[in-house]
Amino acid sequence: MQLINRKKVLIVHAHPERTSVTHQLAETASEELKAQGHEVMKSDLYGMGWKAVFDGQDFPKRANQDRLSFIEESGHAFSNDCQTSDVEEEQRKILAADAVILIFPLWWYSMPAIMKGWVDRVWAFGLAYGYQGAGNAYRYGEGGFAGKRALLAVSVGGPAIDYSPRGINGPLEQLLFPITHGTLFFPGMQVLPTFAAYGTARIDDNGIAQATTAWRNRVKRLFDDEPIAFRPQNGGDYPDRHVLADHVAPNQTGLTAHIASTSRPVASRESCASVSAAVLEN
Repeated sequence: MQLINRKKVLIVHAHPERTSVTHQLAETASEELKAQGHEVMKSDLYGMGWKAVFDGQDFPKRANQDRLSFIEESGHAFSNDCQTSDVEEEQRKILAADAVILIFPLWWYSMPAIMKGWVDRVWAFGLAYGYQGAGNAYRYGEGGFAGKRALLAVSVGGPAIDYSPRGINGPLEQLLFPITHGTLFFPGMQVLPTFAAYGTARIDDNGIAQATTAWRNRVKRLFDDEPIAFRPQNGGDYPDRHVLADHVAPNQTGLTAHIASTSRPVASRESCASVSAAVLEN
């Protein structure tokens, strides 16, 4: 297939078992993107032995030896080219990418610790926050990752009904809001509606086939689908950069008030049917 506009895509995935749904989704995405002619970069966090803990070892040349301030040291390391080599390599991949896909199992309603640690260490001050030394001037729609697309693919052990609008676990899109709106939209990425595969704790071959087919169709539209309509900080809805103006979504509070229009649900028609109520993916 000849592609008019070849893109670069970074796939970051986190699961220690190579036969897991997470690994299969990562391989499917890679295959589909390469078939379209895109360039694929991959970060298999468990395979890399990624250091998940963000600590003083991340700053080999400290700005302040007396007290560890993560903001101060992160900014110093980033601006003075003295970050650790693994962090620099992941930042190189992100900055080169037109889109970033994060693939992970939903463990206790969030991403695995190793992926959270990847974010903690790679999202440096001066890049993902504190952009251009301007404090909070460039965030939520602007920042070091502006212009890039982002997509989550989540394997969920339990049934879709538990994550429905009135489901006992809470709506999946709200559980993932700290990731989609915070981790990804905060530094400027345009975030697509999440792909979710349910019932993965006891999924069979037919379920795997359904999941990979549905996922392949989502990956095909990576650069075509509309992103979630998160409200940008500097678009006029937040006059003081902190709180929504009184006339914006006047009858709404909480997470949904920060979405300008109803987006395609995270638990979409392309998510897999659920067969299990387990918390963790096997």
